[in-house]
Amino acid sequence: MSPRIHLPSGLVTFVFTDIEGSTRLAQLLGPDYPPVLREHRRLLRRTIAATEGAELLTEGDSFFLAFGDATAALTACLTAQRALASHEWPTADAVPRVRMGLHTGWAEPRDGEYVSPEVHRAARVAAAAHGGQVLCSASTARQVEPLPPGVSLVDLGLHRLRGFDDRERLFQLVAPGLERQFPRPRTADASAHNLPTPVTSFVGRDAELAELRRLVEAHRLVTVLGAGGAGKTRLAVELAVDLVESHPDGVWFVDIAAVTDPGLVAFEVAAVLGLRPEPGRPMVDTLVEYAAARRMLILLDTCDAQPAASAAVISRLLAGGVGVRVLATSRESFGLPGEVVWRIPSLSVDPPVEGAESDAVALLLDRTAAARGGRPPDPAESADLRRVVRRLDGLPLAIELAAARLRVLSVGQLAARLDDVLGTLDAGREDPPPAEPDPSGDRQDGVDPVAAAEGTASPSPAVRAVQRSATERHLTMQATVTWSYRTLGPRAARLLRWLAVFAGPVDLAAVEWLLGDDPLDPLAVLVDKSMVLADPHAAGSTYRMLDPIRAYAARRLVEAGEERSARNRHVAWSMHALERAHLGPDGRPVTLSLYALDPLAGELRAALRWCATGGSARAGLRLAGGLDQWWRERGLAREGRLWLFRLYGRIAETGERIPEAELAAAYHMHSLHAGADGEFAEELRYSQRAEAAARQAGDAGLLARVLAGRAAPLVDMGQFAEAERICREVIDWASGQEVLGDALFGVFSLAELLWRRGALDEAAELLGAARPVEAARPVERGRRSVDMLLGMVALARGDLVAAHEHLQVALRSRMSHGFHGRACDTLNAMAVRCATGGDGLTAARLFGAAGATRASMRCAPGIYDGYWAQRQGELRRELGDAAFDGAYGEGTELGLEEAAALALAVEHPDLAAGSARFGAGHAHVAPRQTVTPDRCRHHTGHA
Repeated sequence: MSPRIHLPSGLVTFVFTDIEGSTRLAQLLGPDYPPVLREHRRLLRRTIAATEGAELLTEGDSFFLAFGDATAALTACLTAQRALASHEWPTADAVPRVRMGLHTGWAEPRDGEYVSPEVHRAARVAAAAHGGQVLCSASTARQVEPLPPGVSLVDLGLHRLRGFDDRERLFQLVAPGLERQFPRPRTADASAHNLPTPVTSFVGRDAELAELRRLVEAHRLVTVLGAGGAGKTRLAVELAVDLVESHPDGVWFVDIAAVTDPGLVAFEVAAVLGLRPEPGRPMVDTLVEYAAARRMLILLDTCDAQPAASAAVISRLLAGGVGVRVLATSRESFGLPGEVVWRIPSLSVDPPVEGAESDAVALLLDRTAAARGGRPPDPAESADLRRVVRRLDGLPLAIELAAARLRVLSVGQLAARLDDVLGTLDAGREDPPPAEPDPSGDRQDGVDPVAAAEGTASPSPAVRAVQRSATERHLTMQATVTWSYRTLGPRAARLLRWLAVFAGPVDLAAVEWLLGDDPLDPLAVLVDKSMVLADPHAAGSTYRMLDPIRAYAARRLVEAGEERSARNRHVAWSMHALERAHLGPDGRPVTLSLYALDPLAGELRAALRWCATGGSARAGLRLAGGLDQWWRERGLAREGRLWLFRLYGRIAETGERIPEAELAAAYHMHSLHAGADGEFAEELRYSQRAEAAARQAGDAGLLARVLAGRAAPLVDMGQFAEAERICREVIDWASGQEVLGDALFGVFSLAELLWRRGALDEAAELLGAARPVEAARPVERGRRSVDMLLGMVALARGDLVAAHEHLQVALRSRMSHGFHGRACDTLNAMAVRCATGGDGLTAARLFGAAGATRASMRCAPGIYDGYWAQRQGELRRELGDAAFDGAYGEGTELGLEEAAALALAVEHPDLAAGSARFGAGHAHVAPRQTVTPDRCRHHTGHA
């Protein structure tokens, strides 16, 4: 750009243009493309010269222009599009389709350029356009008066521009000589139920409830649409409570806000319905099959967190069964066939009849009385109450937050402060200060309501409509949260920002650990200001933020330059929490219980997400290692693999150096997860990588663990003799290196192989020697693998007493410590013990319970598969098909805890009438089977 070009200042209209599909056009035209590009530039520059626009940047097919007059900018775009449309291009394929976007905002040039968020907004407006289309923002539409003859602006509605948290109202330029039809702008736009129990009263909305109920009863998909804080969730839940009786298969609440990955939406819905993944089958197929024959209502909340994935799941659910209905809450519709979109209105601010209060005032009265210890506002404050709810546009969350302020302010003081804050937040005022980055990250083009009230602006009716729309959007939630935030002191504000890193409710100790300081005082301030909600429990209160406030705090965290520090601290807290799960109150290691990891899962996933996107991949690998057994025992091996792949990508992106020992541990874990997920080639590949890294690390214990796992892929591929040879070599080598404890996986694998081929005495001797080694390892002793395998040996020998005692010990320990996958193996073994002892019906029930639970976890029994099938076949012949199927079906209806209780209640063989130490016909019977590797094999070896 020539330095002689004058750059406008103050209210500047920025224009961005480019050729839609320029890369494809260049490839299509080849050597004929440069002349087309030059002619395109010539036509645009001729238009600019005629309208006195300033050309700031031309790069490739793009133009960046600045105009001191919005009408001139719009006229230039109109003239340019007409010139491009009427020009004689070489061929029809050579016509460049140029998209244009305009936005007006306050900006000052600095050193020959503009540094302003208004520039970025203009670029996003242009990016939303299609070739041949001219789009402008609401601020530009307000400034263009009068429009050129024959020209009009068509309101396309509110759209979310990429990179901006707010929505922008877009307008399309319509004029003779221009195309009119374009696609949508390219913008990012008790009974059986688990409904949450509200802790506050539901106020008003009688008409809305009745209307929404009619829609839900008449249509299978109803989407409640509205801004954040509009009360979508509360209204939907209130309605759903009334609909429980009319849906015999339940009303189910699913919070999509908790889903961090689009691929996990179906899993979240399935988890609420009690479903688990099935081997070799997409989760959504399992979900659809389950719902197909049922009459249920699914309430999908906050679908805007994962809109596309939510839409895909909804579409499949509705297509799969006519009895399924979906009530969704979101900030944008799905656009699905048959969808009825119902936009939730704000609470009414006008009283329905003379002498009554509006719903908005009633809500403010109710919450103010609660905030003031049951004392309602003084009747003299009625006028100010109405002022407040009108300023807040009747938005429920804004009213809730305002009521919290009334602990310390009168209603009149609150109304006065809201006036000041709204004026501060609004953009587009006369004589604005020099452009600065908006601390909220949400600068908007609006009209100053104070100025309008004072008569300093007199917009036309059309512009007034634009202003009204912007005011409705930005004088509600954002204004309220920003005002609340600006009333905080430094410590409370910092705490609010840092709390945004938590994915869910946390206790006081977690907050204290995060800050490294006593958080009680600032936390009390945030609770008093309703920016953090306190949920009291017998064990202590937990603290959480509403999603809009968490999102606001997260943006503030980024703007303050604290995100890396806070999220790294959260990762450190997550590691600390994992370490504490392995320790007792005295700080000494205790037997690992996977139940201790269940409440940490959400936070650990949030920490992993940061590690994989902006933090340390090395820390992420350590977190993944802490979740290794939890993932596999909960049927989530695939999720573990996905996180590991993301962490590998982060390592490649950053070049972070990972010690060989840590890589070896990660690869070994990956191998186990791949095997559990049925990816056997991947299992072997990562086992080999783990061995190479472990040898580089020079850690004998680590190498023993890795080598001990090598038998697993060999068993999967049916190479049993080779697997046995590997196990023996590893055990001998580990014994010589005095790291036998690290080779326990190999010991257990060898014992399984010996059991399989009937070498029962050798297996028993091997396991007897392994018992003290297992007992000395807190991470492994809760699984009681020695007892489980000795129970299997005893079953093969026909020794009911030994089998019963070993299996009962194993089952009780596995259930007590949360090893659900392995508990299913023990249930199957107890079924065999019952069948051998003559209790065939109980055996069939246990087989059914174990099979159903295993299927829900996407894992098959592995090396025992053929043995279970053999014994089930024998039992079926003994009981007959009808009796077996009936008892087996009863077992499938049992939960894992119920099935375990049934197994643990089985009477000891010595107490049975006519008991004998060995059951007739079962002495020294080796398991007759061949193992067919299952796609989703569950590793019964214990890494």
